[in-house]
Amino acid sequence: MSQLPWLHPERVALIEAALRERILVLDGGMGTMLQGHRLDEASFRGERFEHGRDGEHAAHHDHPGCDLKGNNDLLTLTQPAIIRGVHEAYLEAGADLVETNTFNSTRISQADYHLEHLAYELNRAGAQVAREACDAMTARTPHKPRFSIGVLGPTSRTASLSPDVNDPGFRNVSFGELAANYTESASGLIDGGADLIMVETIFDTLNAKAALFALSELFRARGARLPVMISGTITDRSGRTLSGQTAEAFYYSVRHARPLSVGFNCALGAADLRPHVQTLASIAECYVSTHPNAGLPNAFGEYDETPEQMAAVIGGFARDGLLNLVGGCCGTTPAHIAAIAEAVRGVAPRALPSDNAEAA
Repeated sequence: MSQLPWLHPERVALIEAALRERILVLDGGMGTMLQGHRLDEASFRGERFEHGRDGEHAAHHDHPGCDLKGNNDLLTLTQPAIIRGVHEAYLEAGADLVETNTFNSTRISQADYHLEHLAYELNRAGAQVAREACDAMTARTPHKPRFSIGVLGPTSRTASLSPDVNDPGFRNVSFGELAANYTESASGLIDGGADLIMVETIFDTLNAKAALFALSELFRARGARLPVMISGTITDRSGRTLSGQTAEAFYYSVRHARPLSVGFNCALGAADLRPHVQTLASIAECYVSTHPNAGLPNAFGEYDETPEQMAAVIGGFARDGLLNLVGGCCGTTPAHIAAIAEAVRGVAPRALPSDNAEAA
C-alpha cells in the first residue's frame, strides 16, 4: 500500500505540512447534531422514499415499507442541506477536518433498513457533501485548508466473537464479507472526493484488518492511495477493546498498514481515555489522534461534560505532547470543538519518533 503514489499528492502535502506545524482539530458528533433537528419518519424518507397516500410505499420509490427513522446516513441523500450544515458548523468552530456522514454506510449496516443497494451511493454522496463544505471554507481561509475524512465504521457485526453465547464458534460474518463491504464503501468515498480514509470506532481488530486489507487491494487496483487513519475503541474502564486487546496490542496489530495516524475514539470521555492515548503516544511511529465522548453517558443516555470541562482535559493532553489530531465523538457539539481548538492553539504537536531521532 505504501509504495503506491498518492491519489491527490498536492492535498497530502498540505495535510502533512499542517501536521508538522500544529495539532489539527477534527469535528465532533454527527448524531448529536442530527438529534437536535428532531426529524420524523417523513423527514428521513424525504421525497425519494416517501409513502404513498394510502400508507403503502409508492411503487416508483426504491424501498420497501419498513421505517427509516434513525438511519442517519440516509439523510445525506434525503436531507443533504442538513448534513452540509453540520459540516459547516464544525468548520466554523475551527475544525481542520470533517468526517463524512457514512458511519453505517456499509451493506451490512444498511441491511437493517433494507437499503443495502445504496451503500456505494451513500458513501459517494457523503464524501461529496463533505468535500463541498471543505472547499467552500478553504476558499474563505486559503491559509488554512480544510480536509474531508471518508469514514468506514465498524459495521454491526464482529468477526472475532460469537453473537450466540451458547455457540462460541459461531460467526455471523466472514472476513471476506467484511472486506467486500469495505471495498464497495471505500470506492464511494474515493469517488466522492475524500482526502483521507478513517477506519474508526474499531471494537474488533479483525474487522479493522478486513477494512485495511480491502483498502490495500482497492488502492492497488486503482494504482494510487489515500492516507489512512485508524481509530480504535476502548469499550470500558477495563482498558481493552471489545475483542480483548490493550492499547499497545491494538497498535501493533495495525501498524503494518503504515497509517497516517492511530488513535482512540468513542466509548469513554477524555479523562478515561488519557492513559490509552498516552500509551500510543509512547510507541506509535505515526501521528496520534483522539476524539473522545463528552464524558460517560448519564442515566438518560445523554452526555453532560461541558465544552470547558472537555477542553481543559484535552489541553493537558496537548501540553504533555500526546497529540497530533483531536476532536470529539458522542455528545460533542461545535461549542466543544471551538473550546478544544482554543485549548490546543499554539501548543506544539507531538513529535514523531523519526523527528526525535533526526534531532539527536
